[in-house]
Amino acid sequence: MSETQAPQREHFWERSTAGDGTWRGASGGPAGADLAALRRGVGREAGSVPEMWPFYTTLVADGRLTDRLRAEHVALTLFAVHQQSRAQPAHRDGVGLGVAIRALRESEKFSPEAVDRRFAAAATATSLAELSVHLRGLISQLRGISSGLDYSLLFRDLRDWQWPERVAAVRRRWGSQYFVRLGRADEDHHHGTAEGAADVPSAH
Repeated sequence: MSETQAPQREHFWERSTAGDGTWRGASGGPAGADLAALRRGVGREAGSVPEMWPFYTTLVADGRLTDRLRAEHVALTLFAVHQQSRAQPAHRDGVGLGVAIRALRESEKFSPEAVDRRFAAAATATSLAELSVHLRGLISQLRGISSGLDYSLLFRDLRDWQWPERVAAVRRRWGSQYFVRLGRADEDHHHGTAEGAADVPSAH
């Protein structure tokens, strides 16, 4: 692997952000043209969109379609969707997918039940292609709130999703991030201390 794989570089989503919700220096974020190039890869096979080639860190010299390349491709396209028209960085260190989607659920912009269903559909996807479709819908909704997402963590989850012996651990991690906090919120609500408890109509 070391003979054919390019030296590891920062992922595209890490290059201009400090990871704490701010941009590095005066960068102001990725160029709109770069994000547009990445969005051209939505629904396409990893490595098949020439405009995306400069943004990969996982290409290998012999052109193999590896699990890491597939994962990075999906993460790049989702990041580009998330970052579009946002002033704040979409990438945020330490914010797992379950945490980010929990914030979406608690935002009251969508019905909690609708978010639950979308997240469950993503978590039970049986292929990376199916998962990426469900995630794209959730990420599009995340654009409407201030929550970021750790795309480096997501990249590793997407890589592991392609290994049958690892996917169960990814699902458990997402479920723990999402439902452990929800359980506490429901308990608080039962005692009259939950904030924003009222359901809102589902947005479609």
